[in-house]
Amino acid sequence: MLGAIGLDEGQESAYRALVALGAAETADLAHRLTLPVPQTERTLRHLERQGLAARSSARPGRWVAAPPGVALGALLNRQRQELEQAELAAELLAREYRAEAEGAGAAVSDLVEVVTGAGAVAHRFHQIQLGAEREVCALASARPLVVSGMENEPTEEQAAVRGVAYRVVIERDVLGLPTGIREASTALVRGERVRVTGRVPTSLVIADRTLAMVPLTARGTEPAALVVHASGLLDSLLGLFEAIWRESVPLRLGATGAPEESDGFPDATDLEILTLLLAGMTDASVAKHLELGLRTVQRRVKGLMELAGVTTRLQLGWHAYERGWVAR
Repeated sequence: MLGAIGLDEGQESAYRALVALGAAETADLAHRLTLPVPQTERTLRHLERQGLAARSSARPGRWVAAPPGVALGALLNRQRQELEQAELAAELLAREYRAEAEGAGAAVSDLVEVVTGAGAVAHRFHQIQLGAEREVCALASARPLVVSGMENEPTEEQAAVRGVAYRVVIERDVLGLPTGIREASTALVRGERVRVTGRVPTSLVIADRTLAMVPLTARGTEPAALVVHASGLLDSLLGLFEAIWRESVPLRLGATGAPEESDGFPDATDLEILTLLLAGMTDASVAKHLELGLRTVQRRVKGLMELAGVTTRLQLGWHAYERGWVAR
């Protein structure tokens, strides 16, 4: 928890133990932490440099903890000041970059960059999202090149906390993955807008309509991706995303707070079943992912058809849209 102010796990444990004890000999603290005495001594000296611990003037070899409210508050203030200075430097650099581009004209090589290697691709993928201020648009394949949906969840959560909106189109096969339904449900709970389509042509992420990333290689080869800055190519990628978004089916799951059962309106489970069927899943797949019996799913679909006054599933899809049960 204190990693943000420069403490590693061992240093945080030592400070917490020292706070709990109030004061302790180096050997006693080493025993409590089950660490060698020399390592504990080095840790205490680091805490001393951070202003979190001090040597006792009354008893040599004894260490006392600095009051957390004062010591941690000072470190946090220093971190805030450093972040403010970094933000100012970034803004100045951005202005210089824009001025240079406007004055000299951006070269083609400045508009795209190639990132090679799994680690580099994953790092850039997360970086683009964490740098977004307003919106992230994404196409999610069932066969991600480097980062899976579950691996990307912490990044999406951090962006969501900052107020970044997400619009995501996922392939139908994503819902068939072992964690697909759970990941989609978690995204909806975070407030993301999720839609489903049969197949996306490529994985894609776009941040604030100014920066995009698209894979260059297929699975089985060394991962590589293209990072695209503001250009005609970026406009084309934006157009591709918007076209797929318009033609995709909105995903609605019970965990998002679907309407409760009322006269003439499907209940939450019915809406989940209907949404997944409209996304192209089979009755058996829906039953498996919602942990329902196959006959239960089929019975509920039949009830929906009776409620809508239709005789075919095709008609049910149309009436579901007309009656506002699902959105297009």
